[in-house]
Amino acid sequence: MANYAHPDTLVSTDWVAQHANDPNVRVVEVDVDTKAYDEGHVPGALGWAWNSQLCDTVRRDILPKAQFEELMASSGIKNDTNVVIYGDNNNWFAAWALWQMKIYGHKDVRLMNGGRKKWLAEGRELSKDAPKVSPSTYKAAGADNALRAFLPQVQAALAAKNTGMVDVRSPQEFTGEILAPPGLPETCQRGGHIPGARNIPWGKACNDDGTFKSYDELKSLYGGEGIDGSKPVIAYCRIGERSSHTWFVLKYLLGFDKVTNYDGSWTEWGNLVGAPVEKGAAAKAGA
Repeated sequence: MANYAHPDTLVSTDWVAQHANDPNVRVVEVDVDTKAYDEGHVPGALGWAWNSQLCDTVRRDILPKAQFEELMASSGIKNDTNVVIYGDNNNWFAAWALWQMKIYGHKDVRLMNGGRKKWLAEGRELSKDAPKVSPSTYKAAGADNALRAFLPQVQAALAAKNTGMVDVRSPQEFTGEILAPPGLPETCQRGGHIPGARNIPWGKACNDDGTFKSYDELKSLYGGEGIDGSKPVIAYCRIGERSSHTWFVLKYLLGFDKVTNYDGSWTEWGNLVGAPVEKGAAAKAGA
């Protein structure tokens, strides 16, 4: 992991096994399947449900600041706690949780490289017990929206043609063949992609064991589609969770300094009246 731009944003499964119960470390599991935690998790880890604890349940948005502070405090997390997040699906929603923690200014938050998949494959210890936590006091910074792309920014970037747009969904979603992955309810009126976007599915950044590919492999993967850090990048998917995974890769592993996550993503764009949509495969980069 030493070759990444910010290797300190990842820890290994070995590191977690050795440090999960350290007094200044808090391990948290965030899964697509919110029942997975109860089936067995890293001993001492907390579980956060992405659909109830990591979003505003009244309006579509990330956690409001006050609720974020409440979640951190009830999880025993202080401002200087080293938070390590992992989950299923190669850290889909773990990256989404990390992205939100960075928005609210938490300094030391990392992903467990390989996520739940690697922990299970290695036959490591599992627990079905939720840890007993002493509530803490937590004060979040104001939301750093420089990490986020909102609809007006995406529209402006599209008009100016000065930003790399990365659609991290599956090729079938990108072309408009399907509207959403099977079994996932959040959807849209129209299929396709934002005009000019490059389709680089989020999963291509990972090895078979769930760990991230090497710096050189990642640089080649994105650079081959014209995403090389020379201009701002906006990543998007369906609801923002897969694109937060790509945002993490581009920002922390490759070191791009102007990367944002458009968490409105396709469920916003694909429902807009009059929004430009392309269908079918993208032209080759540089063509």
